[in-house]
Amino acid sequence: MKAMIFAAGFGTRLKPFTDKHPKALFKVNGITLLERNIKYLKSFGIRSFVINIHYLGEQIIDFLEANNNFDCEIIVSDERDKILETGGGMLKAKNLLKDDDFLMMNADILTDLKINQLIEVHKNTKALATLAVMDRESSRKLRFDNINLLCGWENVKTKEVKIAREVNEFTLLAFSGIQVLSPTIFKKIQQTNVFSIIETYLELAREEAILGFNHQGSKFIDVGKIESVKKAEQFFQ
Repeated sequence: MKAMIFAAGFGTRLKPFTDKHPKALFKVNGITLLERNIKYLKSFGIRSFVINIHYLGEQIIDFLEANNNFDCEIIVSDERDKILETGGGMLKAKNLLKDDDFLMMNADILTDLKINQLIEVHKNTKALATLAVMDRESSRKLRFDNINLLCGWENVKTKEVKIAREVNEFTLLAFSGIQVLSPTIFKKIQQTNVFSIIETYLELAREEAILGFNHQGSKFIDVGKIESVKKAEQFFQ
């Protein structure tokens, strides 16, 4: 399976490091987030990657070249002219991802989620997309019905709600930034240019199976914010 790692972001919550470096090269215990996630996915047999770049992207290119692409096939999707967010970034890399199921993840998260289990559920259910989710503190959460199908989105602070399907009961879970997708999603996306993949999921969930995979009990840290760094250093040596 091929994986796309999103490494294009500005990483404003990791200042002052990101004043001069892309957030994907932020180090936890001396190892960059990008290296950790490449090796994490490699441990599950994934050796083919697409990595998108924008902010200070040449540093990521140089880093990969200096490390011989960690003995993997790595293709850079260059967004240095314009950052496209997750949905737009995926769409730009369509020709690199359209042939088989593929995995996507954010570069600034660390987890020990069992990727093989996520992939197995996705293939067994034949979902259009399978999203890793868990019950944790987050201002924005996804709504799932009693069979784990996506039915909405909610900002728990502002109370803003987006409904994909009306259901009587739902569970609120936070998206972990990891997902497995069927390439048929490219035939169904209506958005273009700059957009979030969550927008796509909410639109498609009206008729398509967008599934939640609850990985409660796994270690998970969003290292995109500076207050999480000490915790990350404790859990990920």
